[in-house]
Amino acid sequence: MQIQNIPESFLDSTIQSPELFVYDFKMTEDAVNIKVNLTHNMFSFLQLGEKKVKFEDAFVEVNNKQSVLIKSGNCLMTELLDNNEIYFCKLLFFTNKNVVHFLKKHAEYVSKLEKKSNSETPFFVIENDDFIHSFVNSISTILNIKADTKVLLEIKLEEILFYLSQKYGVSFIHYLQSLASAEKNTTFKNIVEANINSNLSLIEIAFLANMSLSTFKRHFLSEYNANPGKWLQQKRLALAKHLMENEHKKPSEIHKQFGYNSLSNFCVAFKNEFGFSPKRVK
Repeated sequence: MQIQNIPESFLDSTIQSPELFVYDFKMTEDAVNIKVNLTHNMFSFLQLGEKKVKFEDAFVEVNNKQSVLIKSGNCLMTELLDNNEIYFCKLLFFTNKNVVHFLKKHAEYVSKLEKKSNSETPFFVIENDDFIHSFVNSISTILNIKADTKVLLEIKLEEILFYLSQKYGVSFIHYLQSLASAEKNTTFKNIVEANINSNLSLIEIAFLANMSLSTFKRHFLSEYNANPGKWLQQKRLALAKHLMENEHKKPSEIHKQFGYNSLSNFCVAFKNEFGFSPKRVK
């Protein structure tokens, strides 16, 4: 699966990626687990449809009553159409440099908020309200301006960041501070173990870890002294067995949850692992 570099893929190839950029994104087909390399932080103001994003050790799902702010980096993005058979969102891209400028400019306000030591997350979910709707309409008009919009976008970004700082207080300020820091503290083991009980393939997990598949396999062998494909399969089948035994789940209900598109393939793998068919689980 090809990697989409965003927002570069939305720009004319002859244009250098700007620090601030607004884009109307529309689709008429579902897109599932698309490999995305976000080179900018991104506001996604969802208008129609549903968005799901898988990060190296986290997951977020939003509908059109919410918006989400996503940190730059690798992710797997799923975008699903609504009943009108369309997906539509307004995207506002910005860099860590923009965040640093905002935090410095409003240092006095930021300093009044008590700092928290929450673990960093790559996203921040925003509940839409009248101000958010008004803001989205205002950035829509900027798309129709043919003149240089850099200063206008700088003002609009400051406006939405300050509003969210007031609305969510210290939790949003802390999130902005995490964006301003270029360091990532997620370890290789964190990434692997956060995705044990998912339906992601090795290639997708390696992408989230920002590694080639061969590099990922070498790291895995060094860390776990095991073949990653076999190790993940055993972990996932063990959980599937637990769900069937303790929560009375049927194989037909859970096989896709663990990466098996075919029920028959799941049953064969299960029997090879435990020596008996899932039908015998009570």
